[in-house]
Amino acid sequence: MRGIDISAWQGEVDWDVLASQDIDFAYIKATEGSSAIDSRFAANWAGAGRTDLLFGAYHFVSFESSGEAQAAHIIETVPVGGTLPIALDLEYYGEFFAHPPTRAEVDAILGPLIQRLEEHYGAPPVIYATSQSYDRYLSGAYPENPIWSRSLVLPPGLNDGRNWTIWQYSDHDRLDGYRGEEQYIDMNVAGGTRDAMAELVR
Repeated sequence: MRGIDISAWQGEVDWDVLASQDIDFAYIKATEGSSAIDSRFAANWAGAGRTDLLFGAYHFVSFESSGEAQAAHIIETVPVGGTLPIALDLEYYGEFFAHPPTRAEVDAILGPLIQRLEEHYGAPPVIYATSQSYDRYLSGAYPENPIWSRSLVLPPGLNDGRNWTIWQYSDHDRLDGYRGEEQYIDMNVAGGTRDAMAELVR
């Protein structure tokens, strides 16, 4: 199972062309924090829905707004009906590379965010993490949430022995079917069959 994750950086997308290139699923950036919406989300969501790809939306988690506010923003933006669960992108950004929040501070955001999204969409959100954010915030916790692990050199080795569900193995692939400011596209694999991947949403 190969898949992509995509955002406005890839610009306008011809989803028929993109879906024809040996990929099985797509995650589409929808929202960030409590107010930002990816400018290409609506077009990408509609385009992916016209293909036979499994598809879902992802949200970039902010350390600066509450889990409740971020959940409300996602629910207002992302329709029910994707064939993959909502994914939460948990990684450092900006000043937080040098001054990361504590685990307790992130738990206070993630707890209500995950609970509200699962109640609304009916499935535990997938959590995307770098090795650094996994070790600091996720290790040994959130057992019901599938893990989407970023590791660009070797297959992920999560420090608590947990299995990954999705592995982002490249951020420098190129495919046909998009034209935007970013010439590269992120590539992922899922450790299972299409049916197993589809079961995540249920």
